[in-house]
Amino acid sequence: MNGLLRTGRPRDACGVFGIYRPGTPVARQAFDGLFALQHRGQESAGIASSDGETITVVKDMGLVASVFDDGTLSSLAGDMAIGHVRYSTTGSSTWHNAQPVYRSAGEAGFAMGHNGNLTNTEALLGMVGLLPGILSSDSDLVAELLSSVSDGNRISHRGTPGDIPTIAATTQVVGEPIDLVSACLEVLPLLEGAFSFVIMDTERIIGVRDPNGFRPLCLGKFEDGWVLASETPALDVVGASFVREIDPGEMIVISSAGIQSLQPFSPHKIEPKMCIFEYVYFARPDSILGGIEVNEARRRMGERLAEQSSVEADVVMGVPDSGVPAGEGFARASGIPYGQGLVKNRYIGRTFINPSPNARADGVRRKLNPLKSTIAGKRIVVVDDSIVRGTTTKALVKMLKEAGALEVHLRISSPPFEWPCFYGIDTPTREELLAANLSHDEIEEFLGVDSLAYLSLSNLKLAVGGGQGNCDACLTGNYPIPVKIEPSSSRLQAS
Repeated sequence: MNGLLRTGRPRDACGVFGIYRPGTPVARQAFDGLFALQHRGQESAGIASSDGETITVVKDMGLVASVFDDGTLSSLAGDMAIGHVRYSTTGSSTWHNAQPVYRSAGEAGFAMGHNGNLTNTEALLGMVGLLPGILSSDSDLVAELLSSVSDGNRISHRGTPGDIPTIAATTQVVGEPIDLVSACLEVLPLLEGAFSFVIMDTERIIGVRDPNGFRPLCLGKFEDGWVLASETPALDVVGASFVREIDPGEMIVISSAGIQSLQPFSPHKIEPKMCIFEYVYFARPDSILGGIEVNEARRRMGERLAEQSSVEADVVMGVPDSGVPAGEGFARASGIPYGQGLVKNRYIGRTFINPSPNARADGVRRKLNPLKSTIAGKRIVVVDDSIVRGTTTKALVKMLKEAGALEVHLRISSPPFEWPCFYGIDTPTREELLAANLSHDEIEEFLGVDSLAYLSLSNLKLAVGGGQGNCDACLTGNYPIPVKIEPSSSRLQAS
């Protein structure tokens, strides 16, 4: 995590999927589920399947459709599967870090997919007796812990049950091997940070959400089976009905015996804090999060932004994709006509990897092209979801003025992004965040806009409904779990 942000956008870590349908091959449905989650990760994809005796894993770098074809899907036999799509941080985009990860603990082993980022990796490394640098991701670390416990090692610690142990307080005791569920119940309370897991052995699929519920995870149902997914559209595409979201701190076990809900964490650790940027940018607009449709939440952001920061203009336009519903909401509340001012190249994903500022500017032109009939000679309101480093926004503003815009008034449907995320989003260090280093007037000058306004935090919270607590650390610096603002070099990469 905290690698160099190469696109001017925050990047979500990944998406996870799990499916169990007794007697029905599920590899192709796992493929469809991952395809629906492709927006959450475009660097690697993988599926692990089980036929009841053997676990088969296929993973590679690239998009879901490039990693899997009829041949690879045919090799994934069985009625149970988990899948993963991943974004990585700079320097960790390798095949080894693609998921699901696999460990050969017990008779057949297990596979695991992880969305999030752990914040106590140094202590956890000590528990398995490893030095920093041996494992390349926190997902590998969790798999190593589960494998060790499954093989009969016990990790014990002094202190209040549910507290995170220190390295000095841990010991390992060798005993009889235990099953995956028991291993999870022993390991999960040791973890700190953001994690939504799907874990599979030859008999069951386990879904877990951390006590704060930073990253989404939901449950769906067939007449003959169950689905776990990061977002609800993955349920829709495979024909499963939405049941509910997995609660923060909940562990779901799906097997031939049915479904079981367990609570591995101490009650005092349960505090819902789902990432508020899921609503702003990451989630698909057709997702349901916290009982709220994301598209409607984004429209309400735009409406409140118009009420809060109106401006005289001729046309409103949203920056595709997540800025569009906010732009529609701004137009509806302001009475200014909405126009399509930017055409997006649909063959370029949400993130285009750009190694330099000049290349990032070129990337804007590859991804977006202005409609001069909408823009030329007009005073335009441009609604976008966020400004991170500002390089791409600056290039966009320049492109619009070159297309003939008389004025460009930038409206952002979230507050200033001032703090790095440590819970599963790849963001720059604070020194690279535009709003953390420049005043409002300086940002306007840097971007070349005629005016700039951000949605207030109170209005953002009203727009998303406030049904449950949200993490807004990237906007406020109020981290629900204590973190080091400048992590040590031994910190493992986000999953």
